Amino acid sequence: MNKKNVLILCTANSCRSIMAEALLNAKLGDCLVAQSSGAKASGMVNPNAKALLEEKGYWRDEYHSKVIETVLDTSFDLVVTVCDHAKENCPMFPKSVKTIHLGFDDPSGKAEEEYEKTLLLIEKELLPVVKKELCHV
Repeated sequence: MNKKNVLILCTANSCRSIMAEALLNAKLGDCLVAQSSGAKASGMVNPNAKALLEEKGYWRDEYHSKVIETVLDTSFDLVVTVCDHAKENCPMFPKSVKTIHLGFDDPSGKAEEEYEKTLLLIEKELLPVVKKELCHV
């Protein structure tokens, strides 16, 4: 079975998009490959987000903050924006691709439990949508 490609797009690609990428790969990796990038990537992964993903067993060493230009040539089946800024600044991809928006509040700079809340929201709201779109099971 050919796995579908999904891109999770955020502004800084340091927290929400990385958490969504890790969660999708961990939970739906049998039918898709998730990547993430940022409209204005920060170049670093939020340490609290990384620690939470490691604790849950979702972290992979290849996860890192990357600019959108590094993935523009990838043929995606779905692009998901997870913040309003990324939605407004989503680039045009070489081939037509379905884009959906599911916004999540940025937990950066907030208490550690906010990261857990965001991860649970991503799991509850984003996973079913992506599964329905790409994993016809």
